[in-house]
Amino acid sequence: MNSYETKVKEFLDANDVKAEHFVFNQSCHSVKEAAEAVNGSEDDFVKNICMIDSNNELIVAIVKGNDRASTTRVAKSLNIEKPRLANGNEIIEHTGFPPGGVPSFGFQAKFLVDPKVTNMDVIYTGGGSENSLVKINVQDLLRINQGTIIKVSK
Repeated sequence: MNSYETKVKEFLDANDVKAEHFVFNQSCHSVKEAAEAVNGSEDDFVKNICMIDSNNELIVAIVKGNDRASTTRVAKSLNIEKPRLANGNEIIEHTGFPPGGVPSFGFQAKFLVDPKVTNMDVIYTGGGSENSLVKINVQDLLRINQGTIIKVSK
């Protein structure tokens, strides 16, 4: 387990979250790769789309694995200027995790959870690295990231 994965595991333990943390010998960077790693369906996964607003604050749009996040919907929902997608360096700087491994919790951000995600009981999200995942109950996820439920998918 690398330091990013350890950080996720420690956060889950510290917040008394009964989630499963998996580390694989293969990439889980894409939803397709992640589904193959757990022998599951792509419908069971979420993506964490990192955006930066005009104040250099991080917004994380959490959408189902096959959906896309809309910066226009995020802007309208939050009544802000349209945010831009974060680049790789900004993702590490703001989340403390590398692109492709960012979890849906565990760092300071405005978390926006698409309603399609809340229709699920359990989801898989980034586990801290490209080779790790977390399986977590959606209600636990909302509790630990204090996410706001807003339609952010296209």
